Amino acid sequence: MATVLAEGAVYIALMADTSKIPPLDPLTERALASELFNLTWQYLDMPTRDGSQDAAMLHAVHSSCWHWRAVGGPEQHAIGEWLCSRVYAVLGDGALALLHAQQSLAICEQFQLQNFVPASAHEALARAYCLLDSHERAISHRNLAYHLAIDLPDDDDRAVIEHDLSTLPLPAQ
Repeated sequence: MATVLAEGAVYIALMADTSKIPPLDPLTERALASELFNLTWQYLDMPTRDGSQDAAMLHAVHSSCWHWRAVGGPEQHAIGEWLCSRVYAVLGDGALALLHAQQSLAICEQFQLQNFVPASAHEALARAYCLLDSHERAISHRNLAYHLAIDLPDDDDRAVIEHDLSTLPLPAQ
């Protein structure tokens, strides 16, 4: 089952038959998803990485997203897709950053997610469009993210979104 997204992306609701993979108990899978998410951030926070660390970061982020998909809800899955987008953006792959950002936003829209998650999805779209030199689209999604961030009830969530938006590589106007 697939849902077609704006601009031609597709959010795959069920990517493959996983029935033959033995399930982990939910607490173990949740812990694994969380630890892999945190490991991804450890790699992202490194001032420099070598190729093997970049590869490990990619494996960690996709594994985290996979496990969150199994035991989390739509919010965790949308955040997992957002983090995949961030990793690809950091690695300079605008096309894959865009794909994962679109998937994050599609999940937000499909499940009508609130809080900071839709703002983060728009931030990821803006970042991906910056890498693809589509500055008008980047500015549009940056503005949508700011608009959503303004209404966030949590000051810390708003500050994170605003900080991320301030790091977008947009040309001076």
